[in-house]
Amino acid sequence: MSDRPILIIGGGPAGLEAARGIADIGFKAVLVEKEGILGGTPVHSSYAALTPDFRPAKEAMAEMAAAVTNNPGVDVRLNSTVTAATGSLGNFEVTLNTADQGEEKISVGAAILATGFQHFDPGRETQQYGYYEFDDVITLVDLEKMLSAGNVVRPSNGEPPKRLCFIQCVGSRDRQIGNEYCSKVCCGVAAKESIEVRKLVPECKVFIFYIDMRMYGYWENEIYWPSQEKYNVNYVKGIATEVIKKGDRLLVRGEDTTMGRPMEVPMDIVVLSVGMEPSKGTIEMGNLFGADLNKYKFIETVGGAINTVATTVEGVFACGAATGPADIEDSISSGSAAAMKAIGALRRAVTT
Repeated sequence: MSDRPILIIGGGPAGLEAARGIADIGFKAVLVEKEGILGGTPVHSSYAALTPDFRPAKEAMAEMAAAVTNNPGVDVRLNSTVTAATGSLGNFEVTLNTADQGEEKISVGAAILATGFQHFDPGRETQQYGYYEFDDVITLVDLEKMLSAGNVVRPSNGEPPKRLCFIQCVGSRDRQIGNEYCSKVCCGVAAKESIEVRKLVPECKVFIFYIDMRMYGYWENEIYWPSQEKYNVNYVKGIATEVIKKGDRLLVRGEDTTMGRPMEVPMDIVVLSVGMEPSKGTIEMGNLFGADLNKYKFIETVGGAINTVATTVEGVFACGAATGPADIEDSISSGSAAAMKAIGALRRAVTT
């Protein structure tokens, strides 16, 4: 067995699972996380509950983090970044920059990039929904923070909303801005959040404006139908084209495509269901290790459907949302896959 550890960059769900898996098999892992706490986006963005099982995000991430921090096979480096990398499978030399220790060079046998994603900024490309203009236009992430605090109110006046809507596919499935892909989780997250809003503010009427709802696997019965049948969330097939201010409320304009007519709907809060984009770290680490990026700047994988974690560089693997939109279940599964592939590659290299 190689005496060189496997490097994992990113301490979110995928990176945590990869590190735990590597250590459980008996290999050593070095887990590098740029923030001062493990857990990734669910923690840093204050997610309230996971989709679809509604388990508290902090609780779930704390459990995953504990399996790593209490594991003697994992060397956790917080507040750290990888600034240089050279070498090849079995013999990579990387430079770490840690906030309180400065630079350090370490030798690793393989690397796993679990650098995640960033949420689409709805004000970056277009102001048609007024995200930076109107206080009561928020994103899924903003609403998650409210749900986490148990307090859903209008940012403009602090009052509970009487009417709240979600606008789907903001920053996804959009050829004009270049994000032609579906971000996969936004429909499910909106359905989950709609249930949580109805639980916290029972008198609030909730609407979801959608092109088409994309629920896969068990999400159909776990969140989509319950949101309608138990919590009376209104799903409207249509295209929202703009949000304007009318009095002390917002007015959502667009087309109800089922009825084939224009619509103007007053709302207290408009929630933009923003999609996923590659994180800055995903692009930087891909370039640093020489791994190709795809046209959307996520890390390119080369094994097709039968190997979803191999990159264009032997000994460098990628998992989770670093390779494209992924939910937490996908991320954890691919973290396990990356761990196995990295160990297998390293064993073969040592034997050879």
